[in-house]
Amino acid sequence: MSKNQNKTGSYSFFNCIEKNFDKAARFISIEKGLLEQIKACNSVYRMHFPVKIGKEIKVIEAYRVQHSHHKLPCKGGIRYSMKVNQDEVMTLAALMTYKCAIVDVPFGGAKGGIKIDPQTISSENIEKITRRYTSELIKKNFIGPGIDVPAPDYGTGEREMSWIFDTFLSLRSGDVDALACVTGKPVSQGGVRGRKEATGLGVFYGIRELCHVKEDMYSVGLDVGLVGKKIIIQGLGNVGYHAASFFHESGAIIIALAEREGAIYNEKGLNVSKVFLHLKNNGSILNFPEATNIENTEKALELKCDILIPAALENVIHKNNANRIKAKIIGEAANGPITPEADEILDKKGVIIVPDIYLNAGGVTVSYFEWLKNLSHVRYGRMEKKFRENVNAEFLKVIETVCKKKISIEEKKMILRGPREIDLVRSGLEDTMINGFHKIRDLKKSLKIENMRTAAFVLSINKIIDSYEKLGIFP
Repeated sequence: MSKNQNKTGSYSFFNCIEKNFDKAARFISIEKGLLEQIKACNSVYRMHFPVKIGKEIKVIEAYRVQHSHHKLPCKGGIRYSMKVNQDEVMTLAALMTYKCAIVDVPFGGAKGGIKIDPQTISSENIEKITRRYTSELIKKNFIGPGIDVPAPDYGTGEREMSWIFDTFLSLRSGDVDALACVTGKPVSQGGVRGRKEATGLGVFYGIRELCHVKEDMYSVGLDVGLVGKKIIIQGLGNVGYHAASFFHESGAIIIALAEREGAIYNEKGLNVSKVFLHLKNNGSILNFPEATNIENTEKALELKCDILIPAALENVIHKNNANRIKAKIIGEAANGPITPEADEILDKKGVIIVPDIYLNAGGVTVSYFEWLKNLSHVRYGRMEKKFRENVNAEFLKVIETVCKKKISIEEKKMILRGPREIDLVRSGLEDTMINGFHKIRDLKKSLKIENMRTAAFVLSINKIIDSYEKLGIFP
C-alpha cells in the first residue's frame, strides 16, 4: 500500500489532486519546473490565537492558504470543522485555483479553516472566534477586496460572512470597497440574490448540458435530455438539496437520497421538498412515508440509476466499491468524491465522470458576481430593468397593431418584465457552465484525452500558464 493511501486503499485528498495534475501535465509542453510552480501553494498562514469561552481561555488553531497569485485577489471559502488541517486547506486552495481558471473567473485560489466544532459552540463564542480570526487576517494582509476574498464553506454561512465584513470595516474604516472583502453575505449587506443555490444550480446546468449532447448520451446508452433520467443524490446539504430540486423540476426522477445515517429509495421518484421537510421535522431522512429505508448509505451509491451525484464527502467512491457502481454518469458535486483508482475502474467501464473542478464551480462564479456588484456599488438590474420594460412595452404595442390582436394579460406580464438581479445572476451562471463544459469537451476531443477530468485539468493549467506569461513571470 502506498504511503499516500489509508487502510481502505483510498488516497488522501491532497494526493488525488496531485495525481490528477500530473496526468494532465503529460499533455502540456512546458518546463517541469514551471509546472511545479503552478502546483505549489504560494502562501500558508497558520495561526493560533486565544479566545475566552465561558470562564476559560481556549487557543484556537486556524489557517488561510493562498495557493496562486497568478490573478488577484485570491478567492476561497472558510470552513469550521474539527477535521481542518493544513494539508486539507492547501488542497482546497489548489482546487479553487483550477476551478476559477476553468470558468474564467479572474481569481487565484485560496482557502481558510478554523479547527472548531460549530455544533458545540454558542453563537456568541462563534462570533468571537470569527472576529478574532478576521483581525488576524487583517494584521498579515490576508484579506481585502484586491488581496484575498473569503466566502462561506462547510460550517459557515451568511452570518459568519457578516461578522467578517463588519470586523474588516471597523479596522479599515473609510475603505469605499470594503463590501467586496468577503462574499456570501446577506443581500441586505451587499450579498447577491441567487448565491445560496449557486453551486447546486451549477451542478444542474453542467449535467443538463452533458445530457443534451447526442454523441455522449448514445455512448452510454441513454436518450438525449434530462426528462425521465433516474438520479441518485448523496448528501442533502445546501448543494445536494438545491441540485435535487432543480433536477426534480426539470422532469428527472430522484429515485434515492442518501445522508450519513442512511438512505431512502423509491423507484417511482421522491418529492424533494417533502423529503427536506421531513428531514427538518425529524432530524433524519429515514422513515420518509413514501420511501424504503436503506441502512447502509454507501449501498445507495450502488443502486441502478442513470446519474449519480455525490454531493457530500470526499473518497466515497473508491477501489473497493467502484466495480459495483451502476450509474452511467457521475457528476461530482462534492470535492474529490472519487479516488484515482476508482477513476481508472470507472473509465474502463465507460462511465462518464463530470469532474468537481468544473461541476461545482457555480458557487465561486456567483461569488464573482457578488464581488463585482460590491465594487460597482450598484444592484444588478437597477440601471436597465425599467428601461427594458419600457422598450418591451413599445414592442408589444407594435405587435398588437400589426397583428390586430390583443395579447392576454398573462402573456403581457411575461413579455413586459425586465430582468431582476436573480435573473441576471442565473443567466450569467448558466452561460458560464455551458461554455466551461464545451471548452473541456472540445479539448478532450482535440487532444484525444481519455476523460473529462484530465481535460479539465489541462484546460485549467493552460489558462494559468497563459496568465503567468502575460505577467512576464515565465521565461
